Amino acid sequence: MEKVKPLLSDGTLWIPGSYSSFSSNYDSLFYFIFWLSVIFTIAIVGVTLYFSFKYKRSESNLVAKKQIVHNNKLEIIWTAIPFVIVMFIFYWGFKDYLYMTVSPENAYEVRVTGKKWFWTYEYPETGVKTVGELVVPVGRPIKLVMSSTDVLHSFYIPNLRVKRDVVPNKYSNLWFDVTQEGIYQIFCTEYCGDQHSNMDSKLIVKSYEDFLDWMEEQKRGASKDVPLDLLGKKLYKEQGCNSCHSLDGSVVVGPSWKGIYGAQRLLADGSEVKVDDNYLRESIVYPAKKIVKGYPNIMASYAGLLSDREINGIIEYIKTLK
Repeated sequence: MEKVKPLLSDGTLWIPGSYSSFSSNYDSLFYFIFWLSVIFTIAIVGVTLYFSFKYKRSESNLVAKKQIVHNNKLEIIWTAIPFVIVMFIFYWGFKDYLYMTVSPENAYEVRVTGKKWFWTYEYPETGVKTVGELVVPVGRPIKLVMSSTDVLHSFYIPNLRVKRDVVPNKYSNLWFDVTQEGIYQIFCTEYCGDQHSNMDSKLIVKSYEDFLDWMEEQKRGASKDVPLDLLGKKLYKEQGCNSCHSLDGSVVVGPSWKGIYGAQRLLADGSEVKVDDNYLRESIVYPAKKIVKGYPNIMASYAGLLSDREINGIIEYIKTLK
């Protein structure tokens, strides 16, 4: 089992642990700017305090003996030195930015879709689709082609120092490689609605051999031997259902799953419907067809993301929630 890389206990006070080939460059630039800022802050505040006390007005020094209004040498120095420093930082940052932006030719491509409020991943070479878990091989450059189906999102992996906005009706790209196997946090860092804080995901990094085995399991349907209700319980979190549907009767974004099977639901158009297998399947595949009264029409369709058995598993799990 892969070890989860903690954000707080692994790394430094300022930034979490670093696990990509270019994250050390990012960290070096960060600390260079940080310590440069500390040095200049101490120097400026120190000089200011020194002159404030040395030349403060007193009974023996009521009027300044001399007032300097112009000094070409001093002005050239305090303009030239910051200019050189800033241009050096620009060169360093832009060089690394280009490296982090242009993906290698051998990068493994994954398509990422942001939805309120979860991430979906599709592997074009195999047709495998996942929700909430991005699985990649260690050491291999990974290129993400990202888009959004609704609002602006932002894809961020702190341990790899990569972040990019995900925009509706447009593709954005980023790439990364990971130097160590494990599980890493993925966040959305652009406020996208009231469940924004729940729009997290996992980056699971495996050895190349384990990645190939995982891919084969996904293509065969590794969940075929799992009892349907347990499969549905597993999918409840993996597919992001927990972002909008509670299990204890509490109201979140969507209706709670507790005790809904067999109940009558009042719809937004004033009609009623019984919650049975057909209604639940339709709500998963075509969620906009029948909206429960009092809830917004914001659920994304899972058509093509779930197999028939996975849909059946979710339905059977709902049946157990009395």
